[in-house]
Parts: sequence; C-alpha cells; structure tokens
Amino acid sequence: MTAQDTINFLIVDGYDQAGRSELESFGCEQAGPLYKRMLDASVPDGVTCSADIVYPADAGSPLPQGADLLKYRGVAWTGSSLTIHKVEPRVTRQIDYARAIYQSGVPQFGSCWAAQIAAAAAGGVCTANPKGREFGLSRKITLNQAGLSHPMYRGKNAAFDAFTVHFDMVETLPPGGTLLASNKMTEVQALDIDHDGGSFWAVQYHPEFTLEYVAQLAAGRSSGLIEDGHFESAEQAAAFSADWSALHRTPTRQDIAWRHGIDDDILDEKTRFAEARNWIEQKVLPRVG
Repeated sequence: MTAQDTINFLIVDGYDQAGRSELESFGCEQAGPLYKRMLDASVPDGVTCSADIVYPADAGSPLPQGADLLKYRGVAWTGSSLTIHKVEPRVTRQIDYARAIYQSGVPQFGSCWAAQIAAAAAGGVCTANPKGREFGLSRKITLNQAGLSHPMYRGKNAAFDAFTVHFDMVETLPPGGTLLASNKMTEVQALDIDHDGGSFWAVQYHPEFTLEYVAQLAAGRSSGLIEDGHFESAEQAAAFSADWSALHRTPTRQDIAWRHGIDDDILDEKTRFAEARNWIEQKVLPRVG
C-alpha cells in the first residue's frame, strides 16, 4: 500500500438522539468520533482512513443501501444506550440495517451493542444479563479454543481485562455464530458470525473507550451505579472518577493503576486496539483494490 491509500469506513452510531445528548451532558465524546479514533490508530502505517457516521436509531436518518454500501470497505458499529430486546423502531431499524449489511458482503465489526445487533440480525437471542450491569472493566476475559486460534485475537493474551459498560447480553448464538471469549460475568464476550454472505466480528466490551471516558460515565451515571452496587456512595464514585481521570492524564501513576488493578491490556493502546487492527488486516484490507 502507498501513502495515498485511504480506507473508507462506515461508522454506525447506535445511540438515539436522547442517548447522544446524555453523553454530551456527561462531557463524553460522541461514539462515532471515538470509534474513528480507534480506526485511525489501527490502519497500517502509510494508510489513512475516512469515515461517514450514520444514526439508524433516528427516524428518517439517511442510511447507505445497496450499491452505496459497497463504497465502504468495512462497517464499524458503536455501543448504544438502547435495549436490544425491546421491540421498538429505534432498535428494529438497526437490526434490519445490520441484515442489509450482511447481505452486501461488507465486513462488520463493533463493540457491545454491536455484539447484540450482530447476533439478533442473524437469528440469535439477546436478553438482560441476569447478573446485572458490567461496568468499568470486564475482568479476566478468557479466550476459548476457537478464540485462541481466531485471527481477531492475534497478539492478544489468552486472558485480559477490557473497558466495559452493559446491561444486556447475547443469550443464544445464531446459526453461523462462533463463541470466542467469555468471563464470569458474561458468557458471550466475543463472537464471529457468518451470515447471509457477510461477516461480523464483535466484542461485548469496549476497546475504543479510554480511562477518561469511563470516568465521565461513572460521574454521569453515579446514581444508578450506586443503586446497583458498583459504588457505596457518591463520594466513592467521585473518587473512582478522579482516579481514572488522573491515570488517563498520567499513565505512569502506578499507585492508581495498582489500586484499581489496571494493567497494560488497558494502558497500552496497541494491545487494547488489537481486535480492530486484526479485523482491518484480515477482513478489510483484502477488499481494498
């Protein structure tokens, strides 16, 4: 590839307008640009990427279809604050759109909401996690035998931690779905789906997140996090946010990293973005002429 090469991505922002406004009120970056930053960091040296961002949760939002989808070399899905198992237009529009992308053959990748969308669109079942909300870090995500040999996990440890926030989960894999990783909190932490001529690599966790982003979410959603037992008090939530923001600014703060059990699988961006980088190398680049 040469310095003039550009990969065109479509980023599907799964949030509705209310969800995007909530993120803004927390001081969080919007999901689409956050994902674009990860893609920028994951393409090969000398290659640039461009991205269009669409919002299928919003009624009337324009969505590339048919031949227009084929100008994109890959489709990346963000998270969302919607509930996948609620039958409502903000959700069903996105499931239908994932089905259309499967049919186009353009490879898909994504985080959290994306894992649930990937499964639901291919005939799987999603539900609320009976163990409750997983927040902050998904601990000890462990690759199974399929995951150990899967190209999405090249360069990744067999067990690792990752940023996370979710209530829902994939309960039943669809036909053509392969489970790749699990942890004690969530059985389906990663999956690979081949469906209707297309593919979708998806993870339940959020490699695109940063320490600062999670700190902002913790501050903005502190009441709910206290209610479900993640924090004992507003003071504890504030201390968590302050620590994670400080570690974001100064990653060498070993005292904070030790206090929160944060290791290089979180602090090292190259390690954290391995899944996206491998998807680009294995699924996206072969489509670039």
